[in-house]
Amino acid sequence: MSIDKETVRKVGVLSRLDLPEAQLEHFTPQVAGIMKWVEMLGEVNTDNVAPLANVVNADLKLRPDAVNDGGYQQEILVNAPESMEGFFVVPKVVE
Repeated sequence: MSIDKETVRKVGVLSRLDLPEAQLEHFTPQVAGIMKWVEMLGEVNTDNVAPLANVVNADLKLRPDAVNDGGYQQEILVNAPESMEGFFVVPKVVE
């Protein structure tokens, strides 16, 4: 893939980078080098390679999925401006 100043300018605009004209000459060979490296990665044989989801082979610890009432009713209602019979009291909004 041929990389020229216009391509670098377009990548800069898409990346929301303000690249002055003088820097386009400087970045053109660098972007071309990056693209060559990416093309080399396409040549790697990845058959029989499982996709990598995490670089650390660690399993997440999951809590048991048990249904309960939470047990925090009184602690939560302490913050309520008004409560009645274990529920929040709110103003009526629909007639």
